[in-house]
Amino acid sequence: MGFPFLYSFMNFLAHAYLSFGEEEVLIGNFIGDFVKGREMKHFPFLVQAGITLHRQIDTYTDRHPLVKEVQLHLRPKHSHYSRVISDIFFDYFLAKNWSKYSSLDLKDFSQQTYGLLTQSTLPFPDSFQRMLYWMKHQDWLYAYQTHAGIQQALEGLSRRARFDSKMDQATELLQKKEGEFEQIFLEFFKDLETFAQQTLSQLLIQDDCT
Repeated sequence: MGFPFLYSFMNFLAHAYLSFGEEEVLIGNFIGDFVKGREMKHFPFLVQAGITLHRQIDTYTDRHPLVKEVQLHLRPKHSHYSRVISDIFFDYFLAKNWSKYSSLDLKDFSQQTYGLLTQSTLPFPDSFQRMLYWMKHQDWLYAYQTHAGIQQALEGLSRRARFDSKMDQATELLQKKEGEFEQIFLEFFKDLETFAQQTLSQLLIQDDCT
């Protein structure tokens, strides 16, 4: 999405959920922003499928009109960083509405995800290993469900930004327009879930055909 220095804080909960219980796909979905070029070939097929799925989810999200609608509210104050903030907001709404999407408790899902990643013997990039340590230590996936957790994420993003992003102030707009943004998220996520399911099915069919 054009912000490599911010990738390590963005919408991991959505990527984890949209792996649909496929463990190796989830791994790829998590490391998608950290694997470059030919490095992808170092991983098993299902992990490669997860990396591809991650990138297609990002592209679909960036182009979706409902996402752009939220970003229009953010752009006057946050400029191009509105794309990053909308990702964080949407993970907040996913965590907040978690029971609509999964029968597994969010805490349990988060811990299972950390366990899968930390126990893997795959050759993860060092940058991902460092990020994963802090993700688990601070329990980012579970923390997304609160304003405080989102504020912490946005403050971390703001410190890493190259310019004055004012991302640490974005929760003010979230509080003002939470109901409106939540309805947009719920409508958008139906589209995204369908897209991700179809995309993953196509990727897995490619494996069956080889």
